Amino acid sequence: MTKKRALITGISGQDGSYLSEYLLDLDYEVHGIIRRLSVAENQDSRLKETCSNIETHYGDMSDIPSLTRVVSEVKPDEIYNLAAMSHVRISFDIPHYTIQTNAMGVLNILEAYRNIVPKAKFYQASSSEMFGNSVDEDGVQRLTTPMTPVSPYGCAKVLGFNLVRHYRHAYGLHACNGILFNHESPRRGANFVTNKVVKTAVHIKAGLTDKLELGNMDSKRDWGHSKDYVRAMHMIVNHDVPDEFIVATGQTNSVRDLCEYVFSKLDLDYKEHVVQNSKFMRPEELNYLKGDPSKAREVLKWEPEYTFETLLDDMIEYWQTKV
Repeated sequence: MTKKRALITGISGQDGSYLSEYLLDLDYEVHGIIRRLSVAENQDSRLKETCSNIETHYGDMSDIPSLTRVVSEVKPDEIYNLAAMSHVRISFDIPHYTIQTNAMGVLNILEAYRNIVPKAKFYQASSSEMFGNSVDEDGVQRLTTPMTPVSPYGCAKVLGFNLVRHYRHAYGLHACNGILFNHESPRRGANFVTNKVVKTAVHIKAGLTDKLELGNMDSKRDWGHSKDYVRAMHMIVNHDVPDEFIVATGQTNSVRDLCEYVFSKLDLDYKEHVVQNSKFMRPEELNYLKGDPSKAREVLKWEPEYTFETLLDDMIEYWQTKV
């Protein structure tokens, strides 16, 4: 039997690495697009354990010929578009690049998909940041909640989301959106708040530093584990009908809650070490996210295996091995 062939953009990221491992376990042939970096080791640092089983191709979401070449060579059965400028705070500093990558990049890969492998299935990594501060009266964000993004990142993701829906309806493509709420892991970049908190707290415990600088301590997020969320991606793209799904835990915690749990696990008091620095505040804050995953749970039978606490335990254990 011929193996299914998957193409993952953004394969070197947190989700791309976990998705690669998951698909390899399902006996897929896995291909990925990576950008050329000046430090070659950084190109595939998250793929070290599985790199020998993955075929990578140089490309960029803003470089249409490279996307066309890779899709033509690979002829994938499934395309997972995970590539993005992924840091929301930094999107305020580089808005043009963010829009080019996170919005126009979606258009570029959709065109390659439509013209070369229109029978394939397509997954777009959409984001809870698309909702902005819009929330239903019961404090939950749903597929019907208005999208009012409050960052260049969120604005770009809304365009990508709508392009995927448009291409599905206009061209009869099996193109899907997964609106993923915040998801973390030990492989998350250390400049994202969860790994920043965990890594610094472990370093404080080890006596390597004494302070942790953060922005808005009272912003609330719906945090899950990347391992759970890449399973949902596969379920979404392989559902009989191409559709939109929210992937979330349905629980929300503040950055303050995050600090309190992590520091207390290390027998520390976060109040003695955490200080606020305005440079980490966003020009327009997103205060609260809480997703409604009921459709994914009922239709796809998806259930997360990690809780907020076990996610953080996993990250703490990882950084303790690095001290």
